Amino acid sequence: MVRIRLKRVGAKRQPAYRVVVADARAPRDGAFIEEIGYYHPRSDAQPVRVDVDRARLWLGRGAQPSRTARDVLRKAGVFEGDRGA
Repeated sequence: MVRIRLKRVGAKRQPAYRVVVADARAPRDGAFIEEIGYYHPRSDAQPVRVDVDRARLWLGRGAQPSRTARDVLRKAGVFEGDRGA
């Protein structure tokens, strides 16, 4: 199964995350298929950036987002416009 999840990067006590598409069996910070964005929870300027088209493509192919990744994708507007379609 393919998952959309967060990969932790950054220094101690300064977390930053990359939004990646990875095999569900791969380790959290291990190999991934594609990087589609980032999330900087401690940043004031643009904390979330996601390539919406690529995220929707992977979701359409059956990739399942983790709970946290789903919240990040929602902040980025990936799920907007899907309602009522």
